[in-house]
Amino acid sequence: MKRNIVIAVVTAAALVGGGTATALAVAGDDDDSTSVTRTEDDRDDRGEDRSDDRDDRSDDRDGDDDDGAVRAAAPGDVTAAEAITAALKHTPGTAVSAELDDGSWEVDVLAEGDTWHTVRIAPDSGKVLGAQKDDEDDAAEVRAALKGASVTAEDAAKAASAKGTVVSVDLDDDGGDKGWEAETRASGGDARDWNVDLKTASVTPDRDDD
Repeated sequence: MKRNIVIAVVTAAALVGGGTATALAVAGDDDDSTSVTRTEDDRDDRGEDRSDDRDDRSDDRDGDDDDGAVRAAAPGDVTAAEAITAALKHTPGTAVSAELDDGSWEVDVLAEGDTWHTVRIAPDSGKVLGAQKDDEDDAAEVRAALKGASVTAEDAAKAASAKGTVVSVDLDDDGGDKGWEAETRASGGDARDWNVDLKTASVTPDRDDD
């Protein structure tokens, strides 16, 4: 049986909706042939579809991030001060921060022996959801910042609550302006940052938030 020579025939300039079609016919043994047709419009459409898919995925991620931020900031019945109290009852020590995050309060406690613990508190009941030991090495800096301080994290949370619902309180031990940093949310959802003095508990707007 003779083996046929491969014949490539380029045919026709067919205009389909403004696109140019190129037909390629390849003949092999026994006159079997395979026809492949590609159009520039098809390639353009596939490129546009992939671009649209990427845009859709980007929009979905942005939407998820926004929803997560709203859930993290939505306060429950338990205040920041109450969450700190519950955490210290479970793990005695010095509360250094408290934040409403991922559906629970997370309170960082510096316990005896300079060991760190994160205690999770349910925002609706005040129950301890769990606790874990953390590997932190800044205990000396924290104790130095709090030396002589009379205002605790719980006190700072109570003082800042006059400005809105407190969703986080954290010790700022950097630089010369040491103090408590608190974030509040107004009823409309607007966030504000505040500084709470370590000795007087006076609340002033954070300069970076002006």
